[in-house]
Amino acid sequence: MPRILLVRHGQSEWNAEGRWQGQADIPLSELGRAQARAAAERIGGFDVIASSTLQRAAETAFIVTNHLGIGPIIPMPDLIERSAGEWSGLTRDDIERDWPGYLQADKRPPGYESDDELWVRVERGLREVAAHVADPHGEAVAFVHGGIMYLLEDRSGVRRGRIDNVGGLWVDVSPDGEIRALDRVQLIDDDLVSAQSSDIL
Repeated sequence: MPRILLVRHGQSEWNAEGRWQGQADIPLSELGRAQARAAAERIGGFDVIASSTLQRAAETAFIVTNHLGIGPIIPMPDLIERSAGEWSGLTRDDIERDWPGYLQADKRPPGYESDDELWVRVERGLREVAAHVADPHGEAVAFVHGGIMYLLEDRSGVRRGRIDNVGGLWVDVSPDGEIRALDRVQLIDDDLVSAQSSDIL
């Protein structure tokens, strides 16, 4: 069965400001570019490279693959981040001011993409990535977003807390289409990990 290494994008400009992004198309920060270059040293080669089409993931993919001299990168619109609805661009303080108690109660605003809605396209996207891997025991890497990785862990019953920028998560795609989250992978040293992060990444 093909395995896919999901890699969360490097720090974006809004990650640095603690803003929820969702599907807002925000570029990497300078730290995010440094994180991508550092991750390239540990990622290695893959049979297939794919990426979300949002620029923070696509730029991370480009930096890594350019460093390794591999490609091409398959664009995957199904693997863009979850929509944050009316919270896009807001900080936690903004949200608490305008939607008091929502975060603590795990409530979400209008336009926020539900787990079920997100899973429909993430499942489709990951199966498409796996279909590009000719060897049934081959491996792909896909540059994606925190919300997708959390969803996969939740569905597999293995949620482990926050995923750092350019953190990795292995997933299996079985012949019958079942997708299962496996182990996390740290791809950069602690000195490049940013403590500033938003929830939707």
